[in-house]
Amino acid sequence: MTTYTVQQSALAHFLFADKKSAPIWLLARLYLGYEFFMAGWGKLWSQTPMSGTDYIVNHSWVGSDAGVALAGFVQGAVAKTAGLHPDVYQWYASFLQSTVLPNVMVWSNAVVLGEIAIGLGLIVGLCTRSAAFFAFFMAFNFLLAGTVSVNPTLIMLALGIMLAHRVAGNWGLDRFARPFCQKICSPRRP
Repeated sequence: MTTYTVQQSALAHFLFADKKSAPIWLLARLYLGYEFFMAGWGKLWSQTPMSGTDYIVNHSWVGSDAGVALAGFVQGAVAKTAGLHPDVYQWYASFLQSTVLPNVMVWSNAVVLGEIAIGLGLIVGLCTRSAAFFAFFMAFNFLLAGTVSVNPTLIMLALGIMLAHRVAGNWGLDRFARPFCQKICSPRRP
């Protein structure tokens, strides 16, 4: 059997494996977490028109009447399939029409709670790899729905955090949770 050794570049090692890069990933995590948390928080609460300081649950996104805002978003995305150079793929529009619209209340609640959970996970550095994966997944879906905005930046940051999962949560709760989980989940030797 022949053994081959593949060397990693110094930059790749520093970014994705060296604990000295943890401050860089902390900043990326905080920014990405803030963006997702504030997006979810804005969907969860809305200001009352009279006072401007009192917040009430935004029923167009969460609760038993949820789905109004998401239905409008989906219909806008479906409308972007027309023209010579459509912004939304036809297969994705079909998915939105056949899966999301019939269950818009469930999807609406999932979007709000998912954005808040992703944001909190990234901010405190707990389950960093999973939170970054779901941040990538949500931002990519918004991008597929024709909403460019800041989504390409969010996708790149989420990919970077996923690649640097060994050090990205080092300045966070993953530093304590990872050894605990490995101790519990590892097979016991006789």
